[in-house]
Amino acid sequence: MTQTVRERSEIPEQYRWDTESIFATVEDWETAVTQIQTQLDEIRQYNGRLAEGASVLADFMTASETLQRQLRHVFIYASLNYSVNTEDQAWAARADRARSLFGQAQAVLSFAEPEMLAIGFDTLRQWLTEDPRLAHYSHYLERLEQEQAHIRSAEVEEVLGLVQDPLQTAVATHSVLANADLKFKPAIDSSGESYEITQGTIGQLLGHADPEVRRTAWEHYADAHLALKNSMANNLSGGVKRDVFFARVRRYEDSLDAALSANFIPTEVFTNLIETYKKNLPTWRRYWEIRRRALGLKKLHLYDVKAPLTANPPDVPYETAVAWITEGMRPLGDEYAETLKQGTLEERWVDVYPNKGKRMGAFSSGGPGTHPFIMMSYSDDLFGLSTLAHELGHSMHSWYTWQNQPLVYSWYGLFVAEVASNFNQAMVRAHLLAEHDDPDFQIAVIEEAMANFHRYFFIMPTLARFELEIHRRVERGEALNADALINLMADLFSEGFGEAVEIDRERLGITWALFHTHLYSNFYVYQYATGISAAHALAKGILDGRPQAAENYLAFLKAGGSLYPLDALKLAGVDMTSPEPVETTFGILAGYVDRLEKLLG
Repeated sequence: MTQTVRERSEIPEQYRWDTESIFATVEDWETAVTQIQTQLDEIRQYNGRLAEGASVLADFMTASETLQRQLRHVFIYASLNYSVNTEDQAWAARADRARSLFGQAQAVLSFAEPEMLAIGFDTLRQWLTEDPRLAHYSHYLERLEQEQAHIRSAEVEEVLGLVQDPLQTAVATHSVLANADLKFKPAIDSSGESYEITQGTIGQLLGHADPEVRRTAWEHYADAHLALKNSMANNLSGGVKRDVFFARVRRYEDSLDAALSANFIPTEVFTNLIETYKKNLPTWRRYWEIRRRALGLKKLHLYDVKAPLTANPPDVPYETAVAWITEGMRPLGDEYAETLKQGTLEERWVDVYPNKGKRMGAFSSGGPGTHPFIMMSYSDDLFGLSTLAHELGHSMHSWYTWQNQPLVYSWYGLFVAEVASNFNQAMVRAHLLAEHDDPDFQIAVIEEAMANFHRYFFIMPTLARFELEIHRRVERGEALNADALINLMADLFSEGFGEAVEIDRERLGITWALFHTHLYSNFYVYQYATGISAAHALAKGILDGRPQAAENYLAFLKAGGSLYPLDALKLAGVDMTSPEPVETTFGILAGYVDRLEKLLG
């Protein structure tokens, strides 16, 4: 008998997100799409007129914000519904239509920043004092001034806006392959029972107590990606070439410079992370050796890195997870805790359980004027709880930002986004370890922590090294192909696994294909590792009782994009230009390894 995943219609409404709160019906969404076309025509009327004075600029900014708010709602509604219905061609078409609208809007708005540069910053700052509608744009102008060398003429900016949509084809195609077209052979347990593999269930299967389930799940999941390795490699090559194209057109030194400079992150933040990670690889090798001994294996296989180390892990239904997360975040105050609780249990922020056709992974979405929305595939265990805590960190960051910032600062950037998510996980783990002294429970919590560190502090730095190398190869004019990508990936991971782990090079090497958006977002993945570093440093301050630590952290959440990322983190209490937060977090990781070794005897 095969254990199968439910159809979406079989998921109770209380566990499905409330997209009707954005648009009650598809017809309402269609009406909004039509209205956007009218708004685009209105925006075009400002082309060539921004120099007329403060009131005209303020009129344009107001119209632009109205357009962008409506555009976000249209995109969010379509993309959320497609994410849980990837085999539904109607939703696929709506999501594609929304992406196209974004490209059109970027092209239509492309005249604005070149015109503002022509006006001059002295005049623009004077205008901020003349019309109250412009008063909050001071930080926006500061950013614009620093980035002016990379802003092209209105004609070039229009072209860059128009090519956004077609140049997203690579990531869109990979998403279709991964979420709709990939077919997986079922996993098989030791007694011959089969388990359906989907993007929503693979994580749970890799943590199954039966080694045959783990082995067959891992092999069949990897083999399905290997069967499409050439198509996926071609897609990734297209994504990297897109990054190189934009870096060169915008006159950055290279793709890494484009990713970091545009977000006001100095290069040493990236290099500090990679060097500190490499220096601390012995901690990881020690952990693999402890895990190997605990499982009684001569060699640890790659499908054993999440094998359970206790036979009695806690069962954690969704409602229990919400309760534990709520209490774990209580040090930030009742507003934070109760808002989180109401969103998850009453306002249906979360699309909770896996269903057929649901895309891989988990994410938080939404925009000003909507709820924060979370997509995940919850499993009734500590791993499901941790993923929920992570995404709620994103959602509460967004909630505080939207409550306290205008639209122009409503997006706070990827560099700080991963801080809030990992911060929640750190706080909730500390709460669970303090409240439950049962050894099996403590082992299970540390296992979850190590699985999370494995993703964010082992896989992501390795992917960052991989990403740097493949961008350099394309920048040198070299070709990318599947076998080269697989060999590079296998080499980098082998360095971190050491002698305790049996390496299956092809299946390990295809790991790059398992991340269908991460490697298509120019140098995104390193920010997971910097994020977990800042998060644990900040959580430590609150847990240690540092004065004003909680208040400073909430101020960071409320700041949104109104500060540069590093300044926002300094407001919270951490300096990411120093290697110290990464070293501190490796110390926390080593502490978990020590504690696990003692618990395992």
